[in-house]
Amino acid sequence: MNSKLTSSQYQTICSQLGRVKLQLLYKASIHGFSGAAFHQRCDFHSPTVSVGYNASGFVFGGYTKQPFSLSGQYAHDDRAFLFTFSGEKLIKYPVATPGNAVRMIANAGPYFGEALVLVNGSKAVVHSNPGQYYNFPAAEMHGNDLNLTECEVYQVEETPEFEKPWRPMIWEAETRTEMMNSIMLYRPLVNSVSQVRVLLIGPVGAGKSSFFNSINSVFRGHVTGQAMAGSSTTSLTTQFRTYSVKNGREGKTLPIVLCDTMGLEENIGAGLDVDDIIPILKGHLPNHYQFNPSAPLHSGAHGYRKTPALNDKIHCVVYVIDACKISIMATKLEEKLAVIRRKVNLMGIPQLVLMTKVDEACPSVAQDVRNIYRSSYIKKMVQEVSDRLGVPLSRVIPVKNYSEQLELDMNCDILLLTAVTQMLRFADNYFDELSDQFSSTETKE
Repeated sequence: MNSKLTSSQYQTICSQLGRVKLQLLYKASIHGFSGAAFHQRCDFHSPTVSVGYNASGFVFGGYTKQPFSLSGQYAHDDRAFLFTFSGEKLIKYPVATPGNAVRMIANAGPYFGEALVLVNGSKAVVHSNPGQYYNFPAAEMHGNDLNLTECEVYQVEETPEFEKPWRPMIWEAETRTEMMNSIMLYRPLVNSVSQVRVLLIGPVGAGKSSFFNSINSVFRGHVTGQAMAGSSTTSLTTQFRTYSVKNGREGKTLPIVLCDTMGLEENIGAGLDVDDIIPILKGHLPNHYQFNPSAPLHSGAHGYRKTPALNDKIHCVVYVIDACKISIMATKLEEKLAVIRRKVNLMGIPQLVLMTKVDEACPSVAQDVRNIYRSSYIKKMVQEVSDRLGVPLSRVIPVKNYSEQLELDMNCDILLLTAVTQMLRFADNYFDELSDQFSSTETKE
């Protein structure tokens, strides 16, 4: 389930309610435009924000601290309000009669007094009657277009802060410089390997390509966009791509290669085929290999490496997961990730998780990225990723990619560099394991 709210609209609504996040409970296009579907998903949850969308482009709705039910009664709420968006600006209409702020009707969706009802009569329509309980201009609220294209209901959840960060982090320019120098000076433990190869795997839109662009930006000294990235329902990456990073425009190439894959999709025959994972890990895939979701890679493909060297193989696998979509990750997608995890485990390749879009998931992080390790919500998301993907907490690294910014931010850089540092450390573990295996073989001989 994807939220229809834009990032800006999401943040604007949250800013009206304090230090909170929104958890999507009900989406009419998925669960049904009916009172029964709405109540099944939303009853006894509070506070909530309900949002309606129409074909005229209006985004509008209401907030209440009262839980919905099937009582048929009015509920008192002196903090309830209706709202609409005018561009990116939220226009708010406070409740005029608190004793009749919301009503619990079985055959309807969110019911704000008698003034505004979404999914009225279990149909994709709005009931609008401004005046007695809420005052608003109908044309301003919804443009007098009473047909709904979508209706969503979100639970409002507080995101309290920790007094002390749950992971220590030094947010100073010296830290950034030291990390950059450490990465530039890194050398793989095996002489035959010139660069650590890190494979990025994740759902469509999670931010794999954006992560490379962000790392490239840090070392170039300005925001770049070499890898194709953006918002799409299908993968923008259709080829297997390997990206090297340079220190500056004409500087030295860094000892790490980020390998980008087609995005994972929940449907069979769409997105990255899990059967392509093993050939990728073993180093068979050539750069620019064109993925075909309906046909796994075969040894006759153009450029196929039949005898790849250790330098061609993957030395660390990184799963890229959108923090905003963890709790609503489709079961089929989770199953695909589990299959991939098992394949990677069998090959003894270390694995990490990058949790992206933390600023969109948590308002306090959006205000200041240094709040990332003080946010209880981000910690909760890290725990959920750990549980659902079966990786230790220490292997889940939250990051913020560069997407909207035109200039670099030191604190954002530190998060990104922390992720790269962890990748190199885990690659060292892989090389150590190879050395142990080689030593063990020599001993037996």
